Amino acid sequence: MSTSQQHSRFAPDRGLTGRMVTTMFLIGLVYVGFTGLLIVLLRGAWPLIVLVSGGLFVAQFWFSDKITERAMGAHPVTPEQYPQLHGAIDRLCALADMPKPRVAVADNDMPNAFATGRNPQNAVVCVTTGLLRRLQPEELEGVLAHELSHVAHRDVAVMTVAGFLGVLAGAMTRIALYGGFLGSSNRNSNDPNTAIALILIPVASMLVYALSFLLTRLLSRYRELAADRAAAQLTGRPSALASALTKVTGQIAAIPSKDLRQAQPYNAFYFAPALSPKDVASQLFSTHPSLEQRLAQLAKLSSELGK
Repeated sequence: MSTSQQHSRFAPDRGLTGRMVTTMFLIGLVYVGFTGLLIVLLRGAWPLIVLVSGGLFVAQFWFSDKITERAMGAHPVTPEQYPQLHGAIDRLCALADMPKPRVAVADNDMPNAFATGRNPQNAVVCVTTGLLRRLQPEELEGVLAHELSHVAHRDVAVMTVAGFLGVLAGAMTRIALYGGFLGSSNRNSNDPNTAIALILIPVASMLVYALSFLLTRLLSRYRELAADRAAAQLTGRPSALASALTKVTGQIAAIPSKDLRQAQPYNAFYFAPALSPKDVASQLFSTHPSLEQRLAQLAKLSSELGK
């Protein structure tokens, strides 16, 4: 761990750290159990199972920033291209005493931002052109501080690893059932082990996905509140972040539904979820807390800082 990371001035959050550790322990437990089940049921293929699962895990973790950037259409920008954006990030990184991440912009009218990367030294903070057009400088600074808090607390890497388990479950099931591990002759035989495998692997995969889904959603909602809190404390302007939240959420609701649906797979990374008000109200397992919760927390912080 670098000196700059150790002494980051973002307020430490023991609640967030505790939830991350607990979530990662539980997800790791399920990950090991699921891989172990596949090895037991598919004894002849266990080396390939370990190789594939390990390879997917390393690739997802190591290249998370590149994968996310490409998926969201982000491209790096220089200080000459976006001087105000770089200037705001420079000031916040100096204030937080943390390494400056790469800066990127996505040509998208939906006002939003995200941060990704396995650690602060390999992080990227991206904003959309829609966000830059709509926010005032102090509002943009609040959003950027929120994203930098994700980087400083390393919860981008945690969420990447946590979300990977669901991907692994689906991949391993497809490999086991359709990749030839069981063999067409075995599928048609009366071998009880084959019958058990054909039943247990899909069931285990669904259970793994469900557990991963629930755990990551719970952690994701808390980390968003933690990032709001840390950003407000760093900048000293909770009202600016609250204004940005209100504006971004309202503007997202006006984006065509087709564009929102395309963005929804990446909601866990965004500053605000790409959902219409109707979807937010009906989504019991949202990646983000409600706007009301976030604004209430910021109002409380504003009152405390005003004293």
